[in-house]
Amino acid sequence: MNGSATGLPGRTPAGRKRFWKQVALVPQGDKGFAVQLDGRSVRLPGKTELCVHSRALAEALVAEWQAAGQSADGYFTPDDLPLTGIAGSMLERIPQARAGVLESLLAYANSDLVCYRDGAGSRLAAEQAAVWDPWLAWLQTSYGAMFHTTHGVMPICQSTQALDALKAALGELTNAQLAVLGVAVPALGSLVLGLVLLGGAATVEELVACATVDERQQMAIWGQDIEITDRIARMQQELETAARFKALTQQA
Repeated sequence: MNGSATGLPGRTPAGRKRFWKQVALVPQGDKGFAVQLDGRSVRLPGKTELCVHSRALAEALVAEWQAAGQSADGYFTPDDLPLTGIAGSMLERIPQARAGVLESLLAYANSDLVCYRDGAGSRLAAEQAAVWDPWLAWLQTSYGAMFHTTHGVMPICQSTQALDALKAALGELTNAQLAVLGVAVPALGSLVLGLVLLGGAATVEELVACATVDERQQMAIWGQDIEITDRIARMQQELETAARFKALTQQA
């Protein structure tokens, strides 16, 4: 491709050019509802059809594709299709590699944000305890898993009992629920808080505040940092998308 929509010679615009005119939701019987572009089904990277059981989710996917590439240059990127990305994990990536997905999520247990605290006796450590300890208590009540905490950065390992309880719980989740965790857990840096989101025990805003205790205290001392605020905004957006996907899959 020569030139670009940016007007800078020799540079190719990021993303792909919109190539369709019409987006439609097409019932597919027991398979659910497919998203079609100009009469052809959207295919995921592994050639799986973008077809979901929830009509509410399908309608949201249609709206997402309808909006993609509507900018002046006509280009779109995966960032313009966040619900499609999660649906792709649900339909294709997780079914093909479910054991690996479970293992990667469980790996967060030994590096979970809420288990690593500032030096004992510090103001930040006290705030971390106040915000995070209730969710560790929630985890133990909800999943029978008691997590240990530490002060500092030296790694700790959670007990075999806790890991086994979480492994069993994760194994019972649907592909849709695992797809939600696949976004929420890395965004938060916490399996505990990801499970809180999945369980609907806290709002997105509460979880973002919970996951950014350190950053917010740093900015309270040193002032606003645009890199930090941008990172928090991205976290908020990712969690909002994950929470929306969860809600849509629960609708008919």
